[in-house]
Amino acid sequence: MAKIPFAEKFKNLFLKKTDNSEFFEDLTDALIEGDVGAKNAMQIVDELESKCKEGKISSPEQITEELKNMLLEFIKEASLEPEEGKVNVYMLLGVNGVGKTTSVAKLAKLYSEKGFKIVMAASDTFRAAAVDQLSMHGERLGIRVVKHQMGSDPSAVVFDAADACRSAGGGLVLADTAGRLHNKENLVNELKKIDRVASSKADEGCYKKILIIDSTTGQNAVRQAEVFNEAVGVDAVILTKYDSTAKGGEVVTIGKELGIPAAYVCTGEKYDDIHVFNGKEYVEEFLGIK
Repeated sequence: MAKIPFAEKFKNLFLKKTDNSEFFEDLTDALIEGDVGAKNAMQIVDELESKCKEGKISSPEQITEELKNMLLEFIKEASLEPEEGKVNVYMLLGVNGVGKTTSVAKLAKLYSEKGFKIVMAASDTFRAAAVDQLSMHGERLGIRVVKHQMGSDPSAVVFDAADACRSAGGGLVLADTAGRLHNKENLVNELKKIDRVASSKADEGCYKKILIIDSTTGQNAVRQAEVFNEAVGVDAVILTKYDSTAKGGEVVTIGKELGIPAAYVCTGEKYDDIHVFNGKEYVEEFLGIK
């Protein structure tokens, strides 16, 4: 069954003839279903209800504006700009199936068009499909892909890609990584090793860890953010499948609880279907006021 977007539920709340307490209870339920999470939904609605009482706010427009401003406090934006003439390394994290490898290719095209020399590192050495997919993207885009034999050390791929980047006078290494969360301990150890290598090979301040999350997975995305953030730290998230109706509130939770900002949204499969994340637009779409 198709998920009803939060914006539609939110609009319908104002059409129901209910008293204030029932309105705020229904709003809490809608926020929870909109992937904001139970604890955060209750906190946000309690604060909203207090503000509405104190400021004698009662019209749908005023309540909506108040909620919008509250959500904007939690949503954070990240600007990912590599430094010219230096070795920049962006390690892309995420579970299998979220669109990680495609996101590597989208970023490669985006930054190559800005004039950066790009090297893509096929560091998910346990999935032949991931290496083949990245190689295919490299051929299509005319961008170098560094890869090793299947099953080889993923950190060695990043090491070689960073060396290739330095010998070219600097640029950006985009490293695709494994995402086998069912084998969490091995995954975490592997990522920590790649993290150490990438940190040592990138120039100071030029290393970023970017988590790819599927916009349709709601609170699962929050749990993934917690796992990867605990393992190696996450500097920013990229939202994939953002063209879906499930433009949920997981970004609110990730921003509020983990302090992680969003950098880009991906709206389709084409290389150009990647856009800078805009917090104001995100909240307005979530609330259905855009």
